[in-house]
Amino acid sequence: MAKRTLESHGNFFLPYLDGGVSVLDCGCGPGTITLGIAARVLPAEVVGVDFGQSQIDRATATASEKGVTNVKFRVADCYSLPFGDSTFQRIFSHALMEHLADPVRALREMYRVLKPGGIIGLCSPDWPGFIVSPPSPRLSLALEAYTALQSKNGGDVIAGRKLGLHLKNAGFVDVRMSARYECYPSLELIGEYLALQLDGNGDASASEVFREWSRQRDGMFAQAWVSTVATKSPAPSAIPK
Repeated sequence: MAKRTLESHGNFFLPYLDGGVSVLDCGCGPGTITLGIAARVLPAEVVGVDFGQSQIDRATATASEKGVTNVKFRVADCYSLPFGDSTFQRIFSHALMEHLADPVRALREMYRVLKPGGIIGLCSPDWPGFIVSPPSPRLSLALEAYTALQSKNGGDVIAGRKLGLHLKNAGFVDVRMSARYECYPSLELIGEYLALQLDGNGDASASEVFREWSRQRDGMFAQAWVSTVATKSPAPSAIPK
């Protein structure tokens, strides 16, 4: 996550980030994308929020090290954002919706704090679209185990394809969707990440499959990302219940 930048993972939202535009980054993680947004919208302020205190601490430290002064980070729950109505002109959220049990509820809260006419940009993966090579029955079972773990934790492994529908149900209009693939340059990095998640769930068998696969030199892990942009209508309207 710390290797992600605005250019690498938020490129779809660049056309909507002009100088002077206030932005909320919801689910900012370690803040690397947030800092890119801050540089893009100077002199406006950017606020990054995340549920994890450790992520906020890391993001704050990085901003201080880099001397970025137009960004603030704070712990917050996406279901109950600590901001007034119509606070921000833009909202950005990367790799968050797939972890939420009720993404529409979170999006309605984002709708509330977005100014009328403001624009939101979301990006989430879609697991059935992943390409993992070389294929094998054991690897397929390991992928199924990880998918089941994500679902068990309250997430949605097909969140990407649902972003447009979620945004419409939250009251947004002018929904535009796109997709791309990200090919991980290091199989060992993604393989170890997946293995560690399964280790934490006590599934040593599936985690070992990922570690064995990641040591191959002729493999590929291509992740499908769905990006969606939508608008809060400039006309007054009630947030759907």
